[in-house]
Amino acid sequence: MTDTADVVVIGGGVIGASAAYHLAEGGAGRVLLLERAGELGTGSTGACAGGFRHQFSSRVNILLSLASVPMITRFSEEHGLPLDVVQDGYLFLVRTNDAWRAFLAGVELQRSLGVEVEVLEPNQVGELLPGIALEGLVGATFGPKDGIADPSGLTNGYATLARRSGAEIRTGVEVQGVDTEGGRVTGVSTADGLISAGAVIDAAGPWASKVAATAGVDLPVEPIPRNVVVTGPFPGAPARRTLVIEAESTFYFHREGPGVLMGMGGRDEHASFDTRVDERFVADELLPTAVQSFPPLEAADLRFSWSGLYEMTPDRHPVIGEAPGVAGFYLANGFSGHGFQHGPIVGKLLAELIVDGAARSVDISSLGLGRFTSGHVVSEHHVV
Repeated sequence: MTDTADVVVIGGGVIGASAAYHLAEGGAGRVLLLERAGELGTGSTGACAGGFRHQFSSRVNILLSLASVPMITRFSEEHGLPLDVVQDGYLFLVRTNDAWRAFLAGVELQRSLGVEVEVLEPNQVGELLPGIALEGLVGATFGPKDGIADPSGLTNGYATLARRSGAEIRTGVEVQGVDTEGGRVTGVSTADGLISAGAVIDAAGPWASKVAATAGVDLPVEPIPRNVVVTGPFPGAPARRTLVIEAESTFYFHREGPGVLMGMGGRDEHASFDTRVDERFVADELLPTAVQSFPPLEAADLRFSWSGLYEMTPDRHPVIGEAPGVAGFYLANGFSGHGFQHGPIVGKLLAELIVDGAARSVDISSLGLGRFTSGHVVSEHHVV
């Protein structure tokens, strides 16, 4: 038997849930979201730290944040659904002069677009977050409107809104392939049968390139494992939930309950779907960097750890838009650690592309897949 839908969304993370809601609300017809896991938001969305920020080095990422962050902070007010949101800011610590010049250039761009961002001297950093190692610190940038929100709450909130607007969500359904004919999408194949559809969205996160390949699309998205650790309470734990990032090492932490949550990119990262915690990396690289950045952490004990997958593109920008040569096949992939915070606006942009024929809320013309062959690539440098 062949099922039918107007739009099929592949992937039940925050991107997919947001897209399903905005499509259904925007009049896209029958919207069907398929998630292979038993619950929504259990992939990269469920493993992320939940941060949102405006401090990026590229214009398009800043514009995406300016559109998306209010959709997070006003979610409960606008939709009447609970969402834990804290705006205690993002603090980037910079310890080399070369990196400092780059961050000051970023501040100039951010301010030109209306972002509120502060440049701090080392002593001001110590006043904001006592315990930070100030030796060797050149300066810091602080975004007071940046913050942290609950990934599960936002994902399931959008899923609730999607169902209310008429979308159908099926979990435990794995898409085996995107079906095409004559250069156009015809639907998807699943273990339960075929689903006919005139539009299909690939929102499969780190698995997006595998999905795209079934439609003959070469999508440069790689899965990169990242480890996250949560500590128990300790003397000197930060009082506020500011997300602190060491610019050069990408080590980050923020208060989580009575302790802190922390993580860091590795120097020898390679593509893998392996989500086992790298105990050697945690012991030999993450923890020594943590204590060096925030010495009070030396007294902390480790309570929980997990590993999630970043979906990385070569230029650390997402791919958003219709796939070249495959009409009706839409891509929303490769957010390179920024998918949670941009999920709300990306879902809306996908709905605009499919229902209205063009994205209106943000100019995403630079984010098409074709940029990798045309050479029109601008890298994002503020990747955490």
